[in-house]
Amino acid sequence: MVQIIETIDVDVPVGVAYNQWTQFESFPEFLDEVVALTQIDDTHTRWKVNVGGTEREFDAEITEQHPDERVAWVSTGGETHHAGAVTFHKLTDSSTRVTVQLDWEPEGLLEKVGSLIGVGSHAVKKDLDNFKKFIESRGRETGAWRRDVDA
Repeated sequence: MVQIIETIDVDVPVGVAYNQWTQFESFPEFLDEVVALTQIDDTHTRWKVNVGGTEREFDAEITEQHPDERVAWVSTGGETHHAGAVTFHKLTDSSTRVTVQLDWEPEGLLEKVGSLIGVGSHAVKKDLDNFKKFIESRGRETGAWRRDVDA
């Protein structure tokens, strides 16, 4: 299992950053490897990703969600096995620290070699930078989901 932890500070209030992150179907706009994401219900999503030229599909379950604090998930089926969490920390009234922790199981030789040289960490860092550009250029979220999901 490989663990990736990356952080970025965004110049929007914590509620705006969190609210945008709950809009899972917007992920293809700022997560490079996400081709499509469909929210099935409050806690289930279906993902289509393209990693290194290989398309994969999997389902994920939101296992914990607390407004302005945390969203955690685990994959539940398909070709990718991972779990993770995104946390949101208020720095000031107008800035937020977003931290992603991702635990994943590399599949095949290419992914295993890539994980050894930090390709996954680079991809998460780039996606966080894309999120920063996306949310700061808008200045507001595209929607919000503010209910709790307890672990």
